[in-house]
Amino acid sequence: MSDVEIEITADLVRNLLREQHPDLAGLDIREVVGGWDNRQWRLGNELAVRMPRTERAPDLQRKECRWLPVLAPRLPLPVPNPVRIGEPSARFPKPWTVMTWVPGEPLDYSSISRGDHAADTLAGFLTELHVEAPADAPISEDRGDHPKKCTDAFDHFFHAVVPDDLADDVRTVWDDAVAAPEWKGPPLWVHGDLHPANVVVSDGTISGVIDFGDMFAGDPAWDLAAAWVVLPAGATSRFFDVYAQADQGTIRRARGLAALKSLFLMLMGQNGDRGLPGGKPTWGPAGRAALDRVLQGGLM
Repeated sequence: MSDVEIEITADLVRNLLREQHPDLAGLDIREVVGGWDNRQWRLGNELAVRMPRTERAPDLQRKECRWLPVLAPRLPLPVPNPVRIGEPSARFPKPWTVMTWVPGEPLDYSSISRGDHAADTLAGFLTELHVEAPADAPISEDRGDHPKKCTDAFDHFFHAVVPDDLADDVRTVWDDAVAAPEWKGPPLWVHGDLHPANVVVSDGTISGVIDFGDMFAGDPAWDLAAAWVVLPAGATSRFFDVYAQADQGTIRRARGLAALKSLFLMLMGQNGDRGLPGGKPTWGPAGRAALDRVLQGGLM
């Protein structure tokens, strides 16, 4: 995954801060486990340093720095906000950022016990996020399409991880999403990557949303898949009642995309169990639980 050969250590982070943001260099630095495109370090109690480790990570960070200050003030949950920008240097050749820290535990390491509250919270958050995006909002190159344009990815994940006894049911859900009508509304702001590792939990409910690097303007069904991927069993119907903006076609696309995302999580979990690069052991159980919720029914 990494194209940065320089080892990212606490000493490197502190030295970069001393060079570029010396007023922050005296704060405690603690590595945060996880992350995909970035390695993250807690900086004191209220900040985090995000260090890119993939080829696409700098562009994702620039996108967050451009748009999160626009979106964050009207969102009803805490989200990371850029505080400082680190410039490429001889010590580290890529840009990096200092963001606000969103307290809580990522859902792939925790659980939601207050399902109704979480459904209301997520629905309220997405209602405020899903507004018409401006003409210069980013467009995604690898997500945001109608499910019918994602069949290659679905087939790859399907053949890699779906148990034989679930294959027909999973395929039925996907085929229904492929047959659903396309999004006819204007492009809306979409987080684009709502899954358990990007949702923060406190006191048994959702308390924050992180990692907006994949945000784009497009079909909200990509976020509404979280009704199955994030929320516990029994909360999906309440979520859509509170959200109250999704027609049946959008719900069908969202359910199919939830199946796609569940299979992806299962594959990353499988890779983690095998010790493969990029694998995430905690994602496997989260993905299988999400798939079970998808197969329970449309709005169970």
